[in-house]
Amino acid sequence: MQTKKKRIRIKTKIFVPLVFIIAVLFTTYFFPRQGSFKYNFNEGRPWQYGLLTAPFDFPVYKPAAQLKAEQDSILEYYEPYFVVDEEIQKSALAEFDADANLKARLAELAPEYKLYVRNKLNEVFDNGIMRSEDYDRIYQSHTQALRLKKGNVAESRKVETFFTIRSAYEKVLNDVPSSIDADILKAANINEYIHENVLYDAITSEKAQNEFIQQVDISHGMVQRGQRIIDQGEIVGPQTYNILSSLKRVTEEQSGGTTRNNWMLLGQFMLILFMFGSFYTYLLYFRPAEYRNRKHVVFMVLLIAFFVLLTAITVRFELFSIYIVPYAIVTILIRTFIDSRTALFASLTTIIMSSLMVPFPFEFIVIQIAVAMVSIFMLKELSERSQLIKSSFFILLTYIVVYTGLELYQEGNVNEINWVVLVYFLINFIFIMFSYSLVYLVERSFGFISGVSLVELSNINKPLLKELSEKAPGTFQHSLQVSNLAMAAAAKLGANASLIRTGALYHDIGKMANPAFFTENQAPGMNPHAGLPYEESARIIINHVKDGLKIAQKHNVPQQIIDFIETHHGTSMPKFFYISWKNANPGKETNEADFRYPGPNPFSKETAIMMMADAVEASSRSLPEYTEESLRNLVDKIIDAQVAEGYFKSAPITFKDIQTVKDVFVEKLATMYHSRIAYPELKRPQ
Repeated sequence: MQTKKKRIRIKTKIFVPLVFIIAVLFTTYFFPRQGSFKYNFNEGRPWQYGLLTAPFDFPVYKPAAQLKAEQDSILEYYEPYFVVDEEIQKSALAEFDADANLKARLAELAPEYKLYVRNKLNEVFDNGIMRSEDYDRIYQSHTQALRLKKGNVAESRKVETFFTIRSAYEKVLNDVPSSIDADILKAANINEYIHENVLYDAITSEKAQNEFIQQVDISHGMVQRGQRIIDQGEIVGPQTYNILSSLKRVTEEQSGGTTRNNWMLLGQFMLILFMFGSFYTYLLYFRPAEYRNRKHVVFMVLLIAFFVLLTAITVRFELFSIYIVPYAIVTILIRTFIDSRTALFASLTTIIMSSLMVPFPFEFIVIQIAVAMVSIFMLKELSERSQLIKSSFFILLTYIVVYTGLELYQEGNVNEINWVVLVYFLINFIFIMFSYSLVYLVERSFGFISGVSLVELSNINKPLLKELSEKAPGTFQHSLQVSNLAMAAAAKLGANASLIRTGALYHDIGKMANPAFFTENQAPGMNPHAGLPYEESARIIINHVKDGLKIAQKHNVPQQIIDFIETHHGTSMPKFFYISWKNANPGKETNEADFRYPGPNPFSKETAIMMMADAVEASSRSLPEYTEESLRNLVDKIIDAQVAEGYFKSAPITFKDIQTVKDVFVEKLATMYHSRIAYPELKRPQ
């Protein structure tokens, strides 16, 4: 057994670091590679930094709108390129000559008709026939001309000098001499031999267009090294904004070199490694239970990596404002399934890594940290849907208040507030509202259980609990009493009271398989164990744990609740039948496995409290009187015996905790079994 535990522990020590290493490499790979400009600025807003001078010579690029307008202006004089496909003319004439001898509609024509058609076909092909779409497009252009390539020479020609298929056909019919009947030509379907032979040359046209555009200078003027650009507090005007944008562009372009890019990659890797490493260290030293829980580790690392990746994609492709991304979901989900400190640490890790990519990182960090803190305050324990809705409104309010405060602090003018950002906060709020659905998905994917689910499971109208109350009413009442005892002790120790309450309600559902064999369900004078061998009676009693496990799995009860079913007796014995067998068989050796529950023993504070509460509540029913002394003796006797048997060795519970549990049990049992006032009888007048 020791070897197995050691092997699992070693695997965990490899698995968890491996998860973090993969997350670091994955995040680094998707991190934006472009060099980062150290300053953030907006036109019309004050410069937040000190004096800025040009670090090197750089051109002042024209604004995008101006550059596009100039390019569009020069493109008005651009002429697309076309080529003549001579094979089309040869093929069409060859087809006409063949049909003139073989097809009746042409063979019956007089020789002068055939000669006329052939000459006209040659004429229109020599002139050039083009697609009507190309013709219309060029006709509507400024130049109304194109460049026709013949070999290595291209000449400019007006589009009116070309035919379309329709105009070429009309040309053939309209030019007929008086000796030729046009109607006879129409019947001959000569349009079948008219095809486009002037074709658009996309490659040459695109190349020529690019060369045309390059005639427009993309910059106007230069900024010399050391030249003053702007100082702190000055408003970023249009010209200054253009200069700053040009400096940013040049800085980012210069960072594209291989050597510099490699150093940048190393810097990103170091920062990401440090942030994930800090979170890893936090789990290792301050949350060792979470560190050993593989599902929890994978869940948290995936959540952090996902939001960092989402930030990288949003910033790189400029999809939408960064304030639409609901970073509060990281806090909400980890707070719901793990704890507040871990949620805050994970949120800080996500926010700091994301701030390395976003514009205005200071503003981003202040707002997101404030939202993370409010999320934790508002979700002390998620047990109702209304809590999430309420917290979503407070998160929205936090976004608005903190952003407005920052703007007023930095700008000193309410008119400088960008009200569009408030719309982004509203969209963020809508996404956070949907996080309730994410809670359910995470529960199903990772096997977690939230406070909301515990509340739903503990509803006594749930089909399984209702069936228990009908088939084994005594067991159901016992479960309710155990639930009250265990909840009181859990609340005193700071354990999960909701979890232990739900676990107590389900811990004895296996008794539904044979309810009459358990004393709490037996009528006076009824004892199904009478006449049964002690081994058989013990087997029936012990099997209620196995039966409970089967029933719970059949009804998809979460594993956290099944843990209470498996551990509430640990590896103890049904002492009544074991001792009875020993007394009936003096001197004989017994197989203790026949009289021992399968276990395992409790391994959490909640399951340990549950085991104590179950044993104490069941035994308390047999007391002849309920005084504080008798209750104290009973509680001490039962729990001390469990401690002596070593049932709590695997549970993180101290002797001080156990004493606290004893005191709570005595207090609660005294309240449950207190004597009641005897009501006097009404004396009737004589």
